[in-house]
This record gives sequence, C-alpha cells and structure tokens, in this order.
Amino acid sequence: MMRFERRWLGLAVAAGSLAFASSAFAQSKELVFGFQCDRTGPTATVGTVLCPGYHDYIDLVNSKGGVEGFKIKVIEVDNEYKVPPAVEAHERFKKEGAVLEGLYGTPQTAALNKKLEEDKILGTSPGFGTAAAADGKRFPYTFPIAASYWSQAGGAVEFAKEKMGGLKGKKIAYLFYDNPAGKEPLPILEDLAKSEGFDLRTFAVPAPGVEMGSQVTDIVQRYKPDFVITHLFGRAPSVSIKELKGKGYPLSKVVAFVWGSAEADITAAGGMGVAEGYNTLQFAGVGKDFQVNKDIVAMYKAANKPAPKEMDSTVYYNRGILNAALHVEAVRNAIKAKGGAAPTGEEVKKGMESIKGFTLGGLLPPMELTPADHEGGGWVQVWTVHGGKLTRTKDWFQGYRSVIQKHLAADASKS
Repeated sequence: MMRFERRWLGLAVAAGSLAFASSAFAQSKELVFGFQCDRTGPTATVGTVLCPGYHDYIDLVNSKGGVEGFKIKVIEVDNEYKVPPAVEAHERFKKEGAVLEGLYGTPQTAALNKKLEEDKILGTSPGFGTAAAADGKRFPYTFPIAASYWSQAGGAVEFAKEKMGGLKGKKIAYLFYDNPAGKEPLPILEDLAKSEGFDLRTFAVPAPGVEMGSQVTDIVQRYKPDFVITHLFGRAPSVSIKELKGKGYPLSKVVAFVWGSAEADITAAGGMGVAEGYNTLQFAGVGKDFQVNKDIVAMYKAANKPAPKEMDSTVYYNRGILNAALHVEAVRNAIKAKGGAAPTGEEVKKGMESIKGFTLGGLLPPMELTPADHEGGGWVQVWTVHGGKLTRTKDWFQGYRSVIQKHLAADASKS
C-alpha cells in the first residue's frame, strides 16, 4: 500500500493543475472528480498528452468560478495500464468522496464495471472498455461516452466499403494488439464479413506491439488484402505505419482505430511525409481551432505562462478535453436538477444521461446520452494524412448502427 501512496502523491504533484485565479475559489463548495491515467506504462504515449488536456479543461472551468459555484478538485492516479492499481485507485476515489470517475484502459474498465455499480459512482471509458457497456440498462454506471470498439469496427468497415465501392469478394486484414481491447471488435468484424461477403483474416500482434514484421509480411506478401484495418496502441501504431510502408502496401488502403491515430504516432513513424494517405478514425475533433482550445491558451497567457506543449498533439489532448467536458456537463445537469445543492453519484449519473446537443463548438460529436444509450450513438470521423497534416475526409457518421444494436441486444439476452 505504501508503494501505491508514494506513486499517487508523486503524480499528484507532477500532474497537478495550475493554480489559476485562486482568488476565485473563495467559496467553500467543492466536488471531487477521480481520474485514472497512464503516464508511465505501455500506453504513456497517450496518457502523457490526454491527461493534461483533461486537467487544462478543469482548470479553465475553475478559473471561471467552477460549475454552478462548485470548485472541482481532481485526484489523478497513474494506473500504469495495470489492473491492480486501477482497482486501488477506485477505492481511493470512493474514500475521497468522488462523484464520478474517469477510467483508463479496457482491462481496467472490465475489472471495475461491477464496482462502479455497487458504489454508485459513474465511470467513463471514452473510445475503449467494454463495448456492451453502451447498454445503460445492463451497465448502469459505466459510460463509454464515445464510439466503442464495436462502433469503431462498424465505422472502419463502412469507410473501407466506401473507398472500395463495395465489399463483396474483397479481402480485409485486421491487424490488432493481442489483448482484450484488440479482440473486442472481432464479433462485429466477423458478422460484417459474413453479411457483406468479404473475406476477413486476423493478424495478432503480441504485447508490447513493437515487433510485427512477420505479421505485416504475411499480410502484404501472402494474403494481399484489398484493405487493412488496424487496432493498435502505445508504440505499436508507428511500427505498423513503418512496416506497411516499408513493404510497399499503400497507406491509403489502411484505416486505424482511434488509438492509432495521433500526431505522435505519425511523427514516430517518420513524419507526415512517410504516412501520406494514412486514414484514422476519430471520436473527437482534431486541431487547435476550436474555441475551447483558444480559451485554454488565453488562460495560460493570463497567468504569464506559455501554452502547454501537449496541446500540439491535438488528437489525444482534445480527447482529454472531451472527457472533462462531459464530466462537467453531467455535474452541471445534476446540480441544476437539485436546485443548486451538491449532487450524489447517483444524481450525477442521471445528469450524464441527460446530455443532449452539447458539442463544445464541434469538438464533440452530436451525441445524445440516455438511460438506455451510454455510448451516445457511436459517432466517428475519418481524418487522413494529406499534404503534411491530418485532414478531415469524412464527417461524423455511424457505421452499421443497426448491426451494433443487434449485438448489444444479443449480448444482453445472455446475461
């Protein structure tokens, strides 16, 4: 336990929010948010950018007086992409009185689904976690709040179909990280292969995902697919780009799930020139042109501080903003519904289920969260490396939504 305490305290300092406008916090009212991250584990390339985005948005809200008069206190724990620290973190958040919790990692989310329900603390897992948690009736306190791996699979196949002009008789390779997250989309891909008449072949990459030469050789030289769908994270996406490019496969025939899609992945692969044509799914807007990004820059400027370097990696930074913004909006709804009083975890859950029409100037998709749909519709965009930058090539859409809903219903019937 002492090792955990030291790790948490160290990261609380390292990740601590900037002390902007401290005079604005004269009020004593405070709400606690628990937030898990990975700053030191195998997916630290994500966490070290996404998590600062979360904190910066909360700082922005606090600098303007908080949420309906309540200051937000964020307690962050680095779970190192491991399950035991994630479970310990949840217990810490509960003890500290957190009204909600930001989760991190698919194995970690699976381990906490039941605990969230028992403790009546909602947890968010945007773009990862258990796809079946989109069903709010079955998983009442778990909220994907972004396209699940099932919805990403539907989006990827729909995009491939559009690019190829049809799927019947085509060959699609699925290159994936060999863990629960990587396997999560398989039921959807297999169903679509059968219904759409394409051949699907899977290629698993063992952790930590930095060696995949043999898999890519099998794909390019033996299988020779018409399209490749990748589902990789950590350092693996950049390796896949280099391997596919090096073996002559056109990146315009590749689409990555959301964790293989950041500027850092492309830079590590050799830069935008190397990755030209590479297609990526996104569940939050990309770039720094959103008003919220400009407001954060202004907040730093007012404190005579430079804008954070993490903001340049907009894909993951903006996802941190998305998570924080939906947390704030859920709490805002709950406080208003209670006439200005501090809400309970159960009331914040109802607040999250009341979000509709909140897009944060286009950074978020047109989602609607309800007691039945905790995913918000499974919206994605496609962004493509073109001319040295990521360019939006397909606006918000839902891939094979009826198929996703069919699987949700079937999964619920088994429980």
